[in-house]
Amino acid sequence: MKDVHAMAPTRGRYELRQVGITGIRKPIHVIRDGIDHVLSASFSVAVDLPAHRKGSDLSRNAELLAEIVDWTAQKPVESFEAACAKIAEELLVRHQYANDATVSAEAEFFLRKGIAPGRESFEDFTILAETRAHRGADGQVTLTRGIGAEAVGMTACPCAMETCRERLTAEYPLLADPSLKGLPMITHNQRNRTRLLFELPPGIEVDATHLLEAIEHAQSSPTYAILKRGDEAQLVLNAHRNPKFVEDVMRDLLADLPARFPKIPDHVVVRVGTVSEESIHKYNVESSHETTFGELRRPSES
Repeated sequence: MKDVHAMAPTRGRYELRQVGITGIRKPIHVIRDGIDHVLSASFSVAVDLPAHRKGSDLSRNAELLAEIVDWTAQKPVESFEAACAKIAEELLVRHQYANDATVSAEAEFFLRKGIAPGRESFEDFTILAETRAHRGADGQVTLTRGIGAEAVGMTACPCAMETCRERLTAEYPLLADPSLKGLPMITHNQRNRTRLLFELPPGIEVDATHLLEAIEHAQSSPTYAILKRGDEAQLVLNAHRNPKFVEDVMRDLLADLPARFPKIPDHVVVRVGTVSEESIHKYNVESSHETTFGELRRPSES
């Protein structure tokens, strides 16, 4: 049977950085700290394609992902990112014409949390993993791993809060009393989605739950599945006592990372993306940034 993929392209003989498949869902069995997790994960896998080939052998990618399920069923991996590393390495074995493989994945993850004792529930989060594998001229394969997480919380707009304070003070002069300066004020809210990812060298591990804690601390308030009336009031008050723009979420998260992760080396890359889903606008507001721990540890400008 003629291998059309291995034929030369008809025109535009360019090397392509990535060709692959996306959105493939598979269960992955992980045992971390003695706890079993079966993650429902969505994978995207790709390799580079040399200029002399018409196409990539995509069926090999799908076969590999199917085999990963069998691997982890028989011998669970120690982490989500370890599964991605296995896939990336094996991609270069099966695509001998490729020198770079990229695997990215995300999975639902549940933690038992609550606003108060007795209100705990299994709250859903997203964990992220990625691996880039590169085959050097000597044939040796090096890996760059990434571990990340996403948490959904809420923010309260500082700008509308101050505008409302001014208008209501004009309408109700008693609000000008200095003793009421710290009184939380009405404003509009956003559902905030923030992702944090570290690119880690071999030998450095990070627990995704610690990433989630950092994200939630940077938002105006976490959100929860179970809230009684009193809990709702407390959450709203907490958020309105801590109003934030999406830029504030980004900066507060970045500023806290060195203290939260003191053992992470300076060269480790940090990627953050945060989106506030607006309630009074027909658009969302987002911010993203990439830096290193070394940059974050340098004194900031006053």
